[in-house]
Amino acid sequence: MSINLIAAASADAAAADAAAQFGFMAAMEQGGPVAWSTLAIMVIMFVFSLYILFTKLFEQNKIMKQGVAMQASFWRANSLEEGANKLEKNSAYRQIVEDGLRAKAEHDKLTDPVEAHDWMHGTMERSQHHIMSVLGGGLSFLATVGATAPFVGLFGTVWGILNALIKIAQTGDPSISAVAGPVGEALIMTAIGLVVAVPAVMAYNWLQGRNKVIARDLSTFSNDVLGYIMSNGQVRPAVRAAAPAKPAAAKA
Repeated sequence: MSINLIAAASADAAAADAAAQFGFMAAMEQGGPVAWSTLAIMVIMFVFSLYILFTKLFEQNKIMKQGVAMQASFWRANSLEEGANKLEKNSAYRQIVEDGLRAKAEHDKLTDPVEAHDWMHGTMERSQHHIMSVLGGGLSFLATVGATAPFVGLFGTVWGILNALIKIAQTGDPSISAVAGPVGEALIMTAIGLVVAVPAVMAYNWLQGRNKVIARDLSTFSNDVLGYIMSNGQVRPAVRAAAPAKPAAAKA
């Protein structure tokens, strides 16, 4: 029994010693300031990627909810002004309507003859571009992280392997046991780079897809508003009938 305990204690001590020699912290200490700087850069990339993901997701969800509210109430109003007043103050859809109405009012002030349709269409299109520019802000950072994080991690790996080879040359031990540990430590940086890059690429593609859906909805709404203005209210999209209320359950 005592022999088994001694063997187990020796195994635990050997494992602890191996972790101290070949663990993550050992790899970072061997890499020195360059390794720590590389790790800091990847941590910053990861944190900012998460920040952009959640902030853009919040902004997208907000505009999508505004679209649902617009569908429920806007086209039931008797005029564009009345419909706009039913939307929340900072609604993207309200902004398009107000810009269209302002363009209509300002068209008569133009000294250079410009067709009303072109003038209002251009104004509302600029309004859409502004909204989409806000939603697209920060996505380029996600694309940059997805493209560069693996190479940043690879740089850390190359630096780690360089230090490992220098250490092996100094000790004069070319055996597999001497090479495998330091090289394995260096590959940790490549793994971290992939952990940072893959979520950034996935977030970028997902947010871009949602932005395309929002842009399509805004463009459709803008076209409907323009048709309404140019036809003096004669052309408007069909309004879906409200869902009938469910009958109350009969009391026993």
